Amino acid sequence: MKDWHPDLSRSSSPRYMAIADLIEMDLRSGVLAVGDRLPPQREMAKRLNIDFTTVARGYVEAQKRGLVDSHVGRGTFVIGGQDRERRGFVSDAAPDPRRASLVDLSMNLPPEPDDADLIARMREGLSAVAINLVPLLRYQGFGGSGMDKDAAAAWLSRRGLVPSQERIFVTPGAHPALLAIFGLLAKPGETVLSEIITYPGMRSIAAQLRLNLSGLQMDDEGILPDAFAEACERLQPKALYLNPTLQNPLTLTIPEKRRGEIAAVARKYHVPIIEDDAYGFIPLHGPPPFGAIAPDLTWHIGGLAKCIGAGLRLAYVVAPDTKAIWPFVSAMRTNNVMASPMTVALATRWIENGTADSILRFIRAEAAVRQRMVADILPKGSYKADPISFNIWMPLTNGWTRSTFSSHMRSSGIGVVASDAFTVDGAVSEAVRICLGGPIDRDRLKGALDFMAHALEGPPEMSASFF
Repeated sequence: MKDWHPDLSRSSSPRYMAIADLIEMDLRSGVLAVGDRLPPQREMAKRLNIDFTTVARGYVEAQKRGLVDSHVGRGTFVIGGQDRERRGFVSDAAPDPRRASLVDLSMNLPPEPDDADLIARMREGLSAVAINLVPLLRYQGFGGSGMDKDAAAAWLSRRGLVPSQERIFVTPGAHPALLAIFGLLAKPGETVLSEIITYPGMRSIAAQLRLNLSGLQMDDEGILPDAFAEACERLQPKALYLNPTLQNPLTLTIPEKRRGEIAAVARKYHVPIIEDDAYGFIPLHGPPPFGAIAPDLTWHIGGLAKCIGAGLRLAYVVAPDTKAIWPFVSAMRTNNVMASPMTVALATRWIENGTADSILRFIRAEAAVRQRMVADILPKGSYKADPISFNIWMPLTNGWTRSTFSSHMRSSGIGVVASDAFTVDGAVSEAVRICLGGPIDRDRLKGALDFMAHALEGPPEMSASFF
């Protein structure tokens, strides 16, 4: 029904809410029927003589209520009755709480597999693990069995790492491993270094351990070696934390030459490097990890959250030498006892039979597709990204601040993260991180990006909703 023309005076709600209200009322009265196509948002804005953003928010609100669904290239369609129930809505008035956030772009997750054959392979691995379920319900030795460490070694070898099995540990995720390592290397009140804009989890760990976290200045190739050397002279740091490949949130990758320069400074001042290689497996031909460049200085953490799936909660840690093994084992046992034997067994199975490589190929390909969507929709030069990163970093202009932009997106059901979460030292820049993966499909991602692109065309006051 392209000719649908709602009378906003029929609702006393704000205009964007009124649009959703009228879709619901006209669906109940029979003016609209399931399958009807609503007018395009820009056309509707002209009909009603209101701002495009207000219409977009109205359509988003209607989608939250389960009244409409959008499809890239086709438009927005009314859904209802049995179709609404099939999509997860328990009643006409109450959406399933599991669908509370339709376009959450705040979590940096890999795109989720949707290929039927790949999902079947993943399920086969789970079934194979379940055959030996009872032994997996028992306590296991910390760090993984010999079989699990062999799988870890095979996986890490793709990054050019060839550590002995005694230096490899299977841990319940990168975060607890980081917590244990920093607890070993630094005491409360001592200083550790990181990028000046860094992973928020590192800030949380430093705060929990009462460490002084100091940020190093950066350029487009990562931290500046001279800034690192000056900080070593001045602060006598106990460790350097780096997320060197597809860095979260800036998406930059430290090139090999710069890595060598950083390693040389670390060696001169005897500063251990903690390498959070969460995204290291995503590039096809990325630079070698610090764990290969300076293995005797580096704690290498190869998490599986970004290259296979966050729900596994697994990471492969490589200790720099045998002296570090027992303190690390003790710290990890105290905090976590062990990684879940069932998820460890599943990861090992997927690595051995090639399923993990298939998941990784899917993630890599889908991330590239989504980055091309971004390039097609957002203004050129308005953001920073890598062609296969899971997120973009958007410095804000045209009067937008991180607060006004985040608030405007949130009011329309779109979650982004302001730069405050990532900034270690100094003034906070007006920027946001926008994530592209997770359970959001391409259609909803495109809708969110279209909404952002329109908002960025003018200053914040042009995107305000008028009641």
